[in-house]
Amino acid sequence: MSMLGTETAFDVLARAKRLEAEGHDIINLGIGAPDFRTPDNIVEAGIKALRDGYHFYTPAKGLPDLRQAVAEDVLKYRGATIDPDNVLIVPGGKPTMFFAMLMFGEPGAEILYPNPGFPIYESMIRFSGATPVPIELLEEKGFTFDADAVLAKINRNTRLIIVNTPANPTGGLVPRAELEKLVKGLEAHPHVAILSDEIYSRMTYDGEEHVSLLEFDSIRDRLIVLDGWSKTFSMTGWRLGWGLWPASLIAQAERLQINSTSCPSAPVQVAAIEALRGPQTAVDTMMAAFDERRKVIVEGLNALPGFSCVMPKGAFYTFPNITGTGMKSQELETLLLRKAGVAVLSGTSFGHLGEGYLRFSYASSKENIERALERVASVLQPA
Repeated sequence: MSMLGTETAFDVLARAKRLEAEGHDIINLGIGAPDFRTPDNIVEAGIKALRDGYHFYTPAKGLPDLRQAVAEDVLKYRGATIDPDNVLIVPGGKPTMFFAMLMFGEPGAEILYPNPGFPIYESMIRFSGATPVPIELLEEKGFTFDADAVLAKINRNTRLIIVNTPANPTGGLVPRAELEKLVKGLEAHPHVAILSDEIYSRMTYDGEEHVSLLEFDSIRDRLIVLDGWSKTFSMTGWRLGWGLWPASLIAQAERLQINSTSCPSAPVQVAAIEALRGPQTAVDTMMAAFDERRKVIVEGLNALPGFSCVMPKGAFYTFPNITGTGMKSQELETLLLRKAGVAVLSGTSFGHLGEGYLRFSYASSKENIERALERVASVLQPA
């Protein structure tokens, strides 16, 4: 148990709530959750499901109609045909990561993961007994990786490689050319499975495309895809995600579900069908707001002394370089919370390669972002 890490966003949220309880005004740009309500049509579908009697267990893999809706959605937005029988509906995105680490991680194994990256990757790799091998995300490449450098890390002990695009915490988007190079190289390593975390797949800007690894037939027989409803439909509290598993692994993934959570919530699954098949206007509205906020926060961060910030191409995070301030990431995180009343996350919350950076979420109102930038500027001004 001592090998398990945590998700620092929740720690910072707890500290911010304590300060609020003491009477402090805190602007939270640390948590990775949209500030929009779940669209009304989805809420009503969930309420109706409860009234209609969806009070019982569902099949462990999830409702067949929901798995079919996932397959339709994948075809619509990723252009890939998948078998609904290979879809496992799970309570959130993390179970798919957890199951993959349990399958492929063991002492002596190596798992490649993005760094800076979602902290649960490294935590779960260590918990499984495997050795985490960081994939460096490069600021000068828009926080994407160099495929040749990644391929050079693969050896006979490598069991799994994790790819996350669009990415948390950087907002980086891996371009098609880099993914093509990676996939081509992976063809020479058939013993390596791939976990593609695509939870932010519909959150891209400036006409950029999300390139799903489902497009590459040569790796489909060892590809696990992670996605869900939390981000796109502002359903973080509903706790629902899905994993697409190769035919050779779906039975094992289902068994892990049976042994851990039995099945996801029945009425939430019905609401998720409405999310996928119902109107998408609310998603478009939310993304337009995020795009506006993205531009405001990047301009504001670049105006701060000691900060420089590249424009994120996906998700709802900025990852400014703060080395010009002369402070360490954790030091500045603490200073901004205590002195400015602004909650952000140290880059080291996402791995050791995050030193020299902070993560700001722009999944908060434009007004909050502007107020937060003013407060940060006041703290950073020389005495």
